[in-house]
Amino acid sequence: MTQTLLLLPGDGIGPEVIAEARRVAEIVAPDLAFQTGLVGGASIDANGEPLTVETLVMAKSSDAVLLGAVGGAKWVDVERNLRPEMGLLQLRKGMDVFANLRPAFCFPALVDASTLKREHVEGLDIMIVRELTSGVYFGEPRGIERGIGEKSFGFETSRYTAGEIERVTRVAFDIARGRQGRVCSTEKSNVMESGLFWRETVTALHAEEGIGVELSHMYADACAMELVRAPTQFDTILAGNLFGDILSDAAAMLTGSIGMLPSASLGKEGTPGLYEPVHGSAPDIAGQGRANPCATILSLEMALRWSLGRPEVADRVFSAVGKALENGARTADLGGSLSTSQMTDAIVAEL
Repeated sequence: MTQTLLLLPGDGIGPEVIAEARRVAEIVAPDLAFQTGLVGGASIDANGEPLTVETLVMAKSSDAVLLGAVGGAKWVDVERNLRPEMGLLQLRKGMDVFANLRPAFCFPALVDASTLKREHVEGLDIMIVRELTSGVYFGEPRGIERGIGEKSFGFETSRYTAGEIERVTRVAFDIARGRQGRVCSTEKSNVMESGLFWRETVTALHAEEGIGVELSHMYADACAMELVRAPTQFDTILAGNLFGDILSDAAAMLTGSIGMLPSASLGKEGTPGLYEPVHGSAPDIAGQGRANPCATILSLEMALRWSLGRPEVADRVFSAVGKALENGARTADLGGSLSTSQMTDAIVAEL
């Protein structure tokens, strides 16, 4: 059966990097069928909303979804529930992709491009598993009460059910078993009730289903400090939505550039995954051909591995990116001068 990859270019540099990933996909998986849809600001301009029912239906009926980026200054004054970023949140929630995998891998050729010294990042290989569809980003009630002076306030609710914590924890355990077998669960159980419940739930599940996995716990702020002090101590990091967002962006800079970091968002087995670079839409360089396409190409690599069942093809893509870097291929964010398409040319040459 033909597999379908839905492309959602989005905004800013999104269309540029998605075009480069498609070039690679057409080489390594020429039998793939492609569909294209709108999300974020592009969908607002065309449809008046950041995610249409039609696009969500396309996403849920595909085998995998590859997203570029959403957002930009053009839509900053749009009503909050209609902003581009809401389209992304609605897509994640609608697809029920609750486990976000964010690898922080430092290619040997980029060790000296990291913001940390070589001895701290050489051999870096971390997988951050972030819960993606609950927590403070989705909790109710939420809002802004506009009173007079100190009577004004804004609020969100950090809420997690046992089931939501358990299912993402199982993913972290399964991934760790294929790595070094170590999971560090992070939260703020010292000051947050939802954090204490997170720790208790993860601990209980480990006692029941954690065979082959060594579990440790760390406060999220301490984890952030350790990521820039001694990052290679970590194997698999488990975090809720908010802290996983922050920690994975911090880990991104250890690899040399946020332009190198892909991500995968997975749901129940047999359902399509959502794949996207960790970087944003970067509207300041959109249309200039300066964006690093590696994170999106590596997101394609993750789609080939996790949703499309083509691990050998995924290995080829990962290896080609590494070899291109070894041969000196660099975009501006990595200290080089190659354009977006030229960087892809270097990867394609290795393929």
